[in-house]
Amino acid sequence: MISSAIPRAALVTGGTRPFGLAIAHALAGAGFAIALQCHAEVTPDIPAGMVVLPADLSNESQTASLLNRATAALGPVGVLVNSATTVEHDAWDDATRATWDMHIETNLRAPFVLIQQFAKALCPPHEGVVINLLDQRITPRLVSYTLSKAALWTLTQTMALALAPRIRVNGIDPNGLARGTARGPAHEQSTEACDDASPYEVAKDVANATLAILALPSMTGQMIVPNGVPRSDA
Repeated sequence: MISSAIPRAALVTGGTRPFGLAIAHALAGAGFAIALQCHAEVTPDIPAGMVVLPADLSNESQTASLLNRATAALGPVGVLVNSATTVEHDAWDDATRATWDMHIETNLRAPFVLIQQFAKALCPPHEGVVINLLDQRITPRLVSYTLSKAALWTLTQTMALALAPRIRVNGIDPNGLARGTARGPAHEQSTEACDDASPYEVAKDVANATLAILALPSMTGQMIVPNGVPRSDA
């Protein structure tokens, strides 16, 4: 059962991607009004009844205005889901400051800014939940992406300690890989697929994990790996 102290409005970044949409549908089914951030304008895939907020999360001024826009549209936001992800190829020998900044800004800095604003805006006695989509894979051809996602897990744990107990911060890793597992080129094509399940099944698992986190009032600083099977096939 989801606490009544959590305002029934949610901001989901990466709202046009399969995981973001699956989470948004699950939250809507649980009675939440939904604001979806997307990089582009409204697309036909956006469900009716959800507020769409175009914003470029690599632009900090646009990121900084996002929570206020969601609040203006829906009222107090009780759930923040950082689902948006940038993933572009860069290896040790061709990574540049531009590729580094691109990944860090969207995958790490934007979630931090949004969590900051979320925590400041959510006044007692309201409670809140933050969910970050993580990726434990170590992928040599995606150096900046790999580092940004590793740092996001550390940020998840750090903010969980800083904001407890009123605001809980947890993560979901949809890729189902154990920490330290390296992946080759065949596994770098998508951050929204798993070897052992269809994308639809994985998205459904991520949505269910989201609802589980909301329903567990003492869970914070943790990671759910819905398809978590340890592997050693580096």
